[in-house]
Amino acid sequence: MFIAKTPKLLQAFMPAYTWRLDTQERVLYLTFDDGPIPEVTPWVLDTLRPYQAKATFFCVGDNVVKHPAIFQQILEEGHAVGNHTYHHLNGWHTDAVPYLNNVRRCARVVKSRLFRPPYGRLTPRQRMSLVRHFRIIMWDVLSGDYDVHISPQQCLQNVLDHAQPGSIVLMHDSLKAQRNVRFALPAVLEHYAREGYRFEKIGMV
Repeated sequence: MFIAKTPKLLQAFMPAYTWRLDTQERVLYLTFDDGPIPEVTPWVLDTLRPYQAKATFFCVGDNVVKHPAIFQQILEEGHAVGNHTYHHLNGWHTDAVPYLNNVRRCARVVKSRLFRPPYGRLTPRQRMSLVRHFRIIMWDVLSGDYDVHISPQQCLQNVLDHAQPGSIVLMHDSLKAQRNVRFALPAVLEHYAREGYRFEKIGMV
């Protein structure tokens, strides 16, 4: 069970996180977690390219080491990358020191000051340490593509119902998500391009 639209109360309660970008312009920020992997990430890049869409990829360090050519392709095509820990750790289930060490290990291969915690979960101690070094990027629209119990059509609808100017949309370039993301991403790009939106990567500012 998940909430497709992050409640504004939660966003206000955690102001140290970036949930969306404040703009009235027709721009969306597509983000992809958990890659890079050869089964999905190159397809995502191929799908973004005809729309001149730039995205932000929150990469698992272990996957970057296993698939360096795909990681390099992300960079060469002008997308942004962010740290997603080295082993996709759940902050609520990991003590602060090993968690932060895992983030640092990822930082050695993903040289970015953007960070997204897997599952969106950090303890207060983890958060206090990370905000000194990273811009922590969350999301205000969750496609739910990773949920094997929802249909590809519902995954698409979660985005169409909630994305608006400045939204950070969370999708995944992962095996678990590939059925849904392969359906939803082309339709999201087509729909919002037709509405005059552009797709940009997230920066540090």
